[in-house]
Amino acid sequence: MQEITEQAPADRKSEPTLREQVRARILSGELEPGVLIPETALAEEFNVSRTPVREALKELQMEGLVDIRPRVGTFVHEPTRREIVELFQLKESLEGLAAALLARRGEVPELGVLQRNIEESDAAAARGDADRYTQLVGEFHWTLVRGADNRKLYEMYERLMNQLAYEQLVARTVSDPQRLKDSDREHNKVLDAIRQKDPYGAEMAMRDHVHASSRAALHQTFDRHDRHQDPPGERSARPARFNYLGNPDAVVPATGPGDAGTTGAHSRTTHSTDDEEQR
Repeated sequence: MQEITEQAPADRKSEPTLREQVRARILSGELEPGVLIPETALAEEFNVSRTPVREALKELQMEGLVDIRPRVGTFVHEPTRREIVELFQLKESLEGLAAALLARRGEVPELGVLQRNIEESDAAAARGDADRYTQLVGEFHWTLVRGADNRKLYEMYERLMNQLAYEQLVARTVSDPQRLKDSDREHNKVLDAIRQKDPYGAEMAMRDHVHASSRAALHQTFDRHDRHQDPPGERSARPARFNYLGNPDAVVPATGPGDAGTTGAHSRTTHSTDDEEQR
């Protein structure tokens, strides 16, 4: 199989197209979810007519990044809770598969990149440097997927990550010092299994990590926002936690924010039990 050498999407071309530049602004958060994208201003900025701008926005709509509303305008897509849950479910499967494939490959250059990444991540976590750790998280996940050496997996993952706007979610979750430490520990566990050439262990460790990340991300994105909106005296009526990866609408017993890092067989058993109770 021909080895994949691509870098993350932003590194592919020295001169990004109009579509790529607008996409980058969306993914970085410069264009926030729900905001109107000014076609005329973009056309003036890039010194083009509105036609290529509209074509670029149509392509971004196909990627799930914008919503075009006829006679109203084009808006940055604001994902719902369910959409984020479903994207994380796919992410768990793709990255679990990638970890297993990489574990089967033996000594490849990506292992050296991951080892250096882990060493820098350990240092960032130790000093509580959330900004640097956020950057390293992106490198870790892209390197792992690239190391799987599966082009179709890479293409699917690239599209998924564009829709998820992952870096913004990571930045929010690792602002919690406990989640930052948990995430670093989980990355170490994944790399240990890969180095031991244990495909099953690597896949399970990666799936557990993505699951823990998803719970933390959704807690930061929705639970806290919802509680902010609650009128005084009504917070206790709101469910404390959601079974994010089993059923987006199912309620599970409350756990603290620090428990978002819980991984392993216990978390799997909990999901199965919750689903059975609902049935």
